[in-house]
Amino acid sequence: MKKSSKLSKLSLVISAALFSSTLALTSAPVLANWPVQVDGQVMPSLAPMLEHITPAVVSISVIGTHKVPQQNVPDAFKFFFGNKRQSQPQPQPFRGLGSGVIIDSEKGYIVTNYHVIENADEIMVTLKDGRQLEAIKIGSDAKSDIALLQIKSDNLIEIKLADSDELRVGDFAIAIGSPFGLGQTVTSGIVSALGRSNLNIEHYEDFIQTDAAINSGNSGGALVNLRGELIGINTAIIGPGGGNVGIGFAIPSNMMHNLIKQIIEFGEVHRGILGVSGRSVNSEIAKAMELNISQGGFIEQVMPDSAADEAGIKAGDVIVGMNGKSIKSFLELRAKIGSIGANTTVNLTIIRDGDKKVFTVKLKQDQSADISPASIHRMLAGAQLENSTKKQAIIIEQVAQGSPAQMAGLKAGDIITGVNRKRIKDIAQLRDYLKDKTGVLALNIVRDNHAQYIMIR
Repeated sequence: MKKSSKLSKLSLVISAALFSSTLALTSAPVLANWPVQVDGQVMPSLAPMLEHITPAVVSISVIGTHKVPQQNVPDAFKFFFGNKRQSQPQPQPFRGLGSGVIIDSEKGYIVTNYHVIENADEIMVTLKDGRQLEAIKIGSDAKSDIALLQIKSDNLIEIKLADSDELRVGDFAIAIGSPFGLGQTVTSGIVSALGRSNLNIEHYEDFIQTDAAINSGNSGGALVNLRGELIGINTAIIGPGGGNVGIGFAIPSNMMHNLIKQIIEFGEVHRGILGVSGRSVNSEIAKAMELNISQGGFIEQVMPDSAADEAGIKAGDVIVGMNGKSIKSFLELRAKIGSIGANTTVNLTIIRDGDKKVFTVKLKQDQSADISPASIHRMLAGAQLENSTKKQAIIIEQVAQGSPAQMAGLKAGDIITGVNRKRIKDIAQLRDYLKDKTGVLALNIVRDNHAQYIMIR
């Protein structure tokens, strides 16, 4: 299962030291016979609503293999065995548990988290009525931690989607899933916060925070409102030992829906890109730029020939809204843009020189999103690459333990600035430069503000 450096996924246990195409959705029944009367007294209950929607939340079990490194060969034996036996990754079987939500009963579509089914060779779905069905993976998106499965069966129940943009802090929320493999469990709470980001859980973060009790195994389960509508997909927690401390995070239903539409149409996410770099507005930026606002996405740079450039957006602009909904931070803007498909047109509300203007932007496709490091060069396999528009370079976000990238000497946080002294600005340019190259290559790396070379063959 995938694990963040700061937060664990709900299907895992973390230590206390860690910080911590439109879908054809039919109407789901709403609260019935609520409140009820017992001995003449009104007794509010969630039971009538839950009886209708809990069959749409499933338990997921997976069997698979992932690669783990062998122990290093002691130096004394390298003379006999050579370095080829050092840290060679070996297949290791694993089993995992999670949850999922049926969003289309006719087609058997189930949404879950990517980390629940990552590296899975076999995916089994258990319905609330006890039926066990094998599922196939339609597609997934690791950067937003979303996956779409499909099962074939009759008499399935689906959950209607709510408009997660309409949520308010204080709204009631109910979490449904299968914690610790105990079977389906329901807990309740409220929406504690909205637009949570900068948690280093995913690349694209715009989480709903809730205090509804969720635990390990709830990953991929449902967060619903009092009408029994899906408002989010439970994804991560902060808590010692994987237990609940009242801080859980869910992917908003609107973000999930945008991604799933693309997976259904293309089998993968065709991520849109605006072509800007920036930061969230704070008091210092507001004072320096003489802004009369305290929230929004401040644009520091606009990439030439990007969607933003063609729409007329400029450095110094502050994006405060998208399609009529407010934008509170640059990270929220990044997450919302990143979940919308390429070639989609959006209306951005911008503050420029104190005046509010609306710009219509047609998003371009993020070409680098479809390029796997292993397809660029075999020694980059296991590295997670990300374009840095601010630095005009490539940042290595993560390096998998025992991967070729780790054996080559690459580390998380390294910045690739060139190859063989040729300046490289992004992942696509790196791929194009290396496609015909053979032999030894020298990667220009900046590590801890010091330039160095790493040789790969």
